Amino acid sequence: MKAYLFGWNPQKFEWADIDNDIARLANGDKLEENWSVASHKTIKPGDRAYVVRVGVEPKGIFASGYISSEPFLASRKGRIYYRINMVFDVLLNPDKEQILPLNILKTGNLAAQTWTPQASGISIRPELVNELEGVWLDFLSSKGDFSF
Repeated sequence: MKAYLFGWNPQKFEWADIDNDIARLANGDKLEENWSVASHKTIKPGDRAYVVRVGVEPKGIFASGYISSEPFLASRKGRIYYRINMVFDVLLNPDKEQILPLNILKTGNLAAQTWTPQASGISIRPELVNELEGVWLDFLSSKGDFSF
């Protein structure tokens, strides 16, 4: 499976309704958002997606999901970007609960990946995808909020 890393900087883009989105997801509703993507030539529906908070602490992965659309062109602030739709399976509020921190992502084999990308929607190294998924699931299980 291919996987991609999407960045979110709360200093640049406010996520004012994150608590409502978390509640919707917890109620079993479909939560789908669109996101800019740098790897628009390789990303496909069904690919795994992780979202990392950058710019301000705490930094780390706080969401995951699956790509649900082909890349498409869209305008934002007068510029044209490739974007994709992503359906979330996990969404945490970094200001209210623990997220998977960068210090864990920067250890062992995972240290080979850039975890604070300048562009959103970069490819995660294929040899790291399974390990990242395992670390993410272990982290979520340790929080006790999720059952798999």
